[in-house]
Amino acid sequence: MSQGTPSEPARRVRVTSPLMGAARREPYRPATREIDEQTDLGEVYMRSLLRSQLRLALSVLAALSVLLGGLPLLFAVAPSVADAHLFGLPLPWLLLGVLVYPMLWLAARFYVRQAERNEAEFADVLERR
Repeated sequence: MSQGTPSEPARRVRVTSPLMGAARREPYRPATREIDEQTDLGEVYMRSLLRSQLRLALSVLAALSVLLGGLPLLFAVAPSVADAHLFGLPLPWLLLGVLVYPMLWLAARFYVRQAERNEAEFADVLERR
């Protein structure tokens, strides 16, 4: 280019991606929105959480039923255990009156921790989607 001659204006060129003509994807919908709007997918998510919580509750209940319900059965089957004394108190009283409460506390603690773990895993699944 010389300084004295007028130059041609530069041509504008439009640059586009080769994917412009491709079909567009559906906009991202978070899984929590599926649950809030009560769609079929949201119902599947909620059903899976409820099932896992119900399975946990029934397993803890079954374990407690076997342990607590098994004590009277043990006393009926083995009368020597029912007649035993420990620290001057009858063994059935100690088992049913003292040891039951720590067992219930441990079962409750286990249930709460597992339920929180189920909910955390559920939240992780929703975030990954």
